[in-house]
Amino acid sequence: MNRNNIFRGLGVAVITPFMQDGSVDFPALGRLIDEQLESGVDFFCVLGTTAETPTLNKSERKEITNFFIQRVNGKVPLLLGAGGNNTATVVEGLKDIPEGIDGLLIVTPYYNKPSQEGLYQHYKTIAEATTLPIVLYNVPGRTGVNMSADTTLRLAREFNNIIATKEASGNIAQIEEIIINAPKGFEVLSGDDGIAYELMVAGAVGAITVIGNSHAKEFGEMVHAIQEGNIQKARTIHQSFATLYKLLFVDGNPAGIKSVLALQGKIQNVLRLPLVPASTKTQTEIQHFLN
Repeated sequence: MNRNNIFRGLGVAVITPFMQDGSVDFPALGRLIDEQLESGVDFFCVLGTTAETPTLNKSERKEITNFFIQRVNGKVPLLLGAGGNNTATVVEGLKDIPEGIDGLLIVTPYYNKPSQEGLYQHYKTIAEATTLPIVLYNVPGRTGVNMSADTTLRLAREFNNIIATKEASGNIAQIEEIIINAPKGFEVLSGDDGIAYELMVAGAVGAITVIGNSHAKEFGEMVHAIQEGNIQKARTIHQSFATLYKLLFVDGNPAGIKSVLALQGKIQNVLRLPLVPASTKTQTEIQHFLN
């Protein structure tokens, strides 16, 4: 199989909007998808961390996935979050991936903190159980375990359907090691809005963003400027977001981005426990930024 990463450029890890009663607000979700498509998003990440996926039940996850497939209708690729910390359960779930999903985002197992060999065996088992392209997802701040560059590159060299890694370790040296030593066709995506500019200048091919929920057009201009070699334009846009990068995550994700979207009048500012809305102080600062 020839490795081909179709997840390049601006990706958005889409939030899950809720009604006041806590149910999924599908009309609002539809409007967000349409707006992001019109703004030039290159692909969507469905049911990622930002979607509050751990708080969604199986029926809701299935309904949201099918909603994306129908709404997007093949306009851009769909990357589905399908990871977990029980390898057998992840493999079993692969049997239910619907037609219309173009790839799988598989996070490193959380809470049980496997060794590097355990991480390798986890991904090996999953890669052998599907023909769909796989994007690794390394986010030690959430999972409690960092996947080393050696393990990432080992997987990249051995499995052609492992096509990329979403790196959110914040370890620039580690990420650059992956970029420099990656086998042909294996690529790096930024998983951290604040360093997406730096990583793309260093050779990452795109970003899976939170900020794209609210500022897809502007952030997309930065991403696409780097792709076109216009680093000065990209730097200017990146610097204009410096304050918002911090505000989005000071009270945790997706509390910050939901506050932005609510202030923009696009969703209701509702999260599911154990997550709660951003503080009044943060919301005031976000309002000041938006003005």
